[in-house]
Amino acid sequence: MSPEHIDVGAYALGLLEDEDSTAFEAHLATCPSCHAELAEFSPMKALLTGVGPVEDLDHTAERGVVDLLSRRAAASKRRVRWTVAVGAAACVAALGGGLAAGLAVAPHNPPPGTAVLAGQLHSATNPQTGVTGTVGLVTKTWGTYVSLDLANVHGPLECELIAVSKTGERRVVTGWIVGVPGDGVPGHPAHLLVQGGTSIPAANLASLDVVVVNGKTLLSIPV
Repeated sequence: MSPEHIDVGAYALGLLEDEDSTAFEAHLATCPSCHAELAEFSPMKALLTGVGPVEDLDHTAERGVVDLLSRRAAASKRRVRWTVAVGAAACVAALGGGLAAGLAVAPHNPPPGTAVLAGQLHSATNPQTGVTGTVGLVTKTWGTYVSLDLANVHGPLECELIAVSKTGERRVVTGWIVGVPGDGVPGHPAHLLVQGGTSIPAANLASLDVVVVNGKTLLSIPV
């Protein structure tokens, strides 16, 4: 396996030096497998980015973990960066028990390069609401990994992405809060990009619906 393939986790968590990051981005443009794998690291990046203070944390232990991760990141070579990336996420998850539950409400607009659409892409626009979006679907043994790029959504709103099966079954993929003025709108042109998963196999999906909680459907994307 080439070093570029090993760099996926380190790149997703921002551990690469500038020169290595540039080299990886050039490789990413021609490697579908790394592109898809990078998308799977996006929820981990989102989790790390959204971590806030943890109550009753032993700050001495916290500083020790942070110092250890810093030393490892600084000393890492290409073939150990994957271990550092996964180890960093594991340490943060251990320190902030229960943080995984917060992944359902994904941070808005992750930094460029940390989240991408992957797999089968399907797009739609609602002419009534003006909302436009694209979903990426990746088949997994447990169901379907879903990524969503959404624009022209005006806040404030609380939204959910719903997976709808061909038999009419509806499952929540993920949820989020749209602030003011919104996402992909004047004053805040960056699109919203969120990820999640559903146990419904991709072959059994009929659509992915963006809905307002206890309200109307903003967009339905047929698949």
